[in-house]
Amino acid sequence: MASSRVVARYRDGRLIKGITSNFQPRREGFHVQTPKGAVAAIHQAELKALFFVRDLAGDPTRRESARFSPERPAPGRKIRIEFPDGEVIVGTTQGYQPNRPGFFVIPADAGSNNERCFVITAATSRVTPL
Repeated sequence: MASSRVVARYRDGRLIKGITSNFQPRREGFHVQTPKGAVAAIHQAELKALFFVRDLAGDPTRRESARFSPERPAPGRKIRIEFPDGEVIVGTTQGYQPNRPGFFVIPADAGSNNERCFVITAATSRVTPL
C-alpha cells in the first residue's frame, strides 16, 4: 500500500502529522509515523478529519478559498461542511451519506495544501449541499 502524508486533526484540537500506509475508511484505526520516527495509533472515533496533504509543514498563514476554480471542473457534489469549532470546509464529495461514519472531500481551493480529506461524520455540526 502506498504511503500518504497526513495531518490527523482530533476533535479536541490536537493534531498529529506524519506518514500513513494503513489508513482505510472502514477501519476504526490506523498508524501514523511522525517526522521524528514515533508511531502513533490513531482511532477514527477521536478525529475530526484526516487531511491528506502535499506538504507536512503547510502554510499556517494561508486562508483557504471557498470558491471553486472555473479551470478545474468539480468532481462530485459540491458540499459545505461545518464543525463545532467553527472550521468550514467547502469542496466536493462523491460519497457523503449521513449514516456513514465518514466521507472524502476534495477542497474547492485548487491551491490548497490539502489534496483531500476524510471527514468523520459524527464530528460535523452541519453538512450542506451547495
